[in-house]
Amino acid sequence: MHDIDVRVHRSEENLPRQEQLAWQIAEVATDPVGVEPAVAEMIINRIIDNASVALASLTRAPIASARAQALSHPVSRGGSGAGLYGVRERTSPEWAAWANGVAVRELDFHDTFLAAEYSHPGDNIPPILAVAEHTGASGADLIRGIATGYEVQVDLVRAISLHAHKIDHVAHLGPSAAAGIGTLLGLDAETIFQAVGQALHTTTATRQSRKGEISTWKAHAPAFAGKMAVEAVDRAMRGQTSPVPIYEGEDGVIAWLLDGPDARYTVSLPSPGEAKRAILDTFTKEHSAEYQAQAWIDLARRLHETHPEVTDPEAVESILIRTSHHTHYVIGSGADDPQKYDPRASRETLDHSIPYIFTVALQDGRWHHVDSYAPERAARADTVALWHKVTTTEDPEWTRRYHSLDLTEKAFGGAVVITMADGTVIEDEIAVADAHPQGARPFAREQYVEKFRALSAGVIEDAEAERFLTDVQQLAELPAGELERLGILAADGVIDPSAGPKGLF
Repeated sequence: MHDIDVRVHRSEENLPRQEQLAWQIAEVATDPVGVEPAVAEMIINRIIDNASVALASLTRAPIASARAQALSHPVSRGGSGAGLYGVRERTSPEWAAWANGVAVRELDFHDTFLAAEYSHPGDNIPPILAVAEHTGASGADLIRGIATGYEVQVDLVRAISLHAHKIDHVAHLGPSAAAGIGTLLGLDAETIFQAVGQALHTTTATRQSRKGEISTWKAHAPAFAGKMAVEAVDRAMRGQTSPVPIYEGEDGVIAWLLDGPDARYTVSLPSPGEAKRAILDTFTKEHSAEYQAQAWIDLARRLHETHPEVTDPEAVESILIRTSHHTHYVIGSGADDPQKYDPRASRETLDHSIPYIFTVALQDGRWHHVDSYAPERAARADTVALWHKVTTTEDPEWTRRYHSLDLTEKAFGGAVVITMADGTVIEDEIAVADAHPQGARPFAREQYVEKFRALSAGVIEDAEAERFLTDVQQLAELPAGELERLGILAADGVIDPSAGPKGLF
């Protein structure tokens, strides 16, 4: 890796294009370096993972809405279009990126990477795959494009915090998806540079979508970024340019949306000829919940077995979760969001409430992507009583470990102190989720396939599941023009084509 010093430049400094971060990203995208076997295998895992969670959400309202919008836009000229999860119809690639992106993101159940910023790098896959299908690319082309998308997003996430300035994390996704599409198509550095700039410019937004009463836009935000990336590449290919320099300009993103005119960042990107391996540092979810909740679900399941008495609100005086800054202030009581304790809150809000998640996992000894969020489950009297006894606090040591660059030390959990009504104190802790690479049961191909089978059961036919799993695991050998084999058709009766909500299109 080589380090890039990124700072704000006055217009009269006339920062050379080749020294701008967007150009350096473009050079990573144009590097013809091969994809390592371990990276290619993990890309297949994540395509399976995305399909799993997308299929599980096919009948949910945001997906029905996004799918109806996409199907209102026919295949554009110059390509074969791209498929949507669950249906036979094809649509224009930017709208396929939109609909499939919402489906992948809806359940908050796919992969994650956390450093200076937060991210779900699997969000790169829908736009890159949609363009690959539309243009008749091969499986090997798709693998190269996805490797770039993951690399660029992870490298930006390591270096530049967006949430510190209340900017949504998808501002790193627009550039990464544009770069990945550039690699996929074999575009030149100038075109990718312009696409990266446009994608960043159009995808910066506040993170109110993840605050307070969280709405359905949480699932739409990364899909919108993916759609903008596709459109940015299209415009750049037609010779249209972007704001320059987009990151470093005196009226650019860093100066006015991030750390300000005196800011400096060090962004590390692969050197020429260096393999893109960032996907290997990312990790997926075993549970449908915000990533910082993963380890807490596993700890709650353990306590359910070892200390069943803690599930009774009358027997418990208080539950204190000592954790990282992020967990406390974003999904814990430190967020100061009363909605996180409201049994009438939306699923999206409960997904970002560690007091709720820990309580339900503690009482049930499990976590389910539908049942655990059901309104009747949230409203259960004994759950509400115990839920309101759960608070969080920041522990400096868990914050330090959260930000550690040592992956063997990096942690996303913490310690819990349960004080019983009789004065007994029960303490336990967990550093990472069981499914994490450093966890008790790290996910490998077997677990990704199991997750797919579990979430697709009743949604697709068994034969369709087996066909998809066979085709996707042969991705590197799929010839040009056959990526539609990664599409998956829902079983008869699962999707009602006439039930989509009506809008303008």
